[in-house]
Amino acid sequence: MTTHTERPKVSSYTQSHIDVYLRVLSALMLRDMRSRFGGSYWGYLIQVLWPCVHLAIIAGAMSFRGMKSPMGDDTLIFIATGAVPALAFQYVSREVMKGYLIHKPLTYFPQVKRFDTVVARILVEIVSSFMGGLLVIIVLFLLGSDPIPADMTMAITGYLAAIGLGIGIGTINVGICSVFPGWALGYILVTITVYMTSGVYFLAVFMPDEIYHYMKYNPVTQLIEWVRLAYNPSLPIEIDYLYIFGWVFGSLTVGLLMERYVVRAQQ
Repeated sequence: MTTHTERPKVSSYTQSHIDVYLRVLSALMLRDMRSRFGGSYWGYLIQVLWPCVHLAIIAGAMSFRGMKSPMGDDTLIFIATGAVPALAFQYVSREVMKGYLIHKPLTYFPQVKRFDTVVARILVEIVSSFMGGLLVIIVLFLLGSDPIPADMTMAITGYLAAIGLGIGIGTINVGICSVFPGWALGYILVTITVYMTSGVYFLAVFMPDEIYHYMKYNPVTQLIEWVRLAYNPSLPIEIDYLYIFGWVFGSLTVGLLMERYVVRAQQ
């Protein structure tokens, strides 16, 4: 006599769980996009356009002061290779933290976890960064510049590393904000300081050796040099890739540990 035992429907349960999770993420991402600048999708478009506005402001200031590019003859390329990776890091690291604070009330719903708000904002910022970068390239083409780097792989990996560092520092910021919400304002001062001293407006390698030695400890400085080296391989720059990846993966590890033992402890 044979008995037939019904197999548990593990696959259907797992599929249902994944569907619910993806719906939660998509809902958070759509809400995130609509919550920018006045509660409409046009506000999200403004954020994507902001790198181009930033580029125009810096180019206008340099033209007004009669400053020339220290890297070739194209001022726009010089500005873009410094500002774009720096802004990618700055926006991602800051917006991941802001997304956690903005969507925190939604975590009262059982389907929404605090880490879900972080993942949703990271995905939105990755898409925004690539759209902003693509738009900058199109604008540079229209203005007569040549935004195609000499080493495309180096330029792309440098930009990805900037986004990766932003994600890692952003997750750390989430852990800090879960305990000290005022850090959201304090971090603005940190990003301004890092941005102004990382070599966006100048070539760090041409600074005095004593100053340049300490600037190399700033990973954003090396990220900017990474991208600029892809456009001008003749620059006397040496990138410490191990140091940069140590920052990227080290910050992400610390951020995930803080999410596990600090953020969840606040629930």
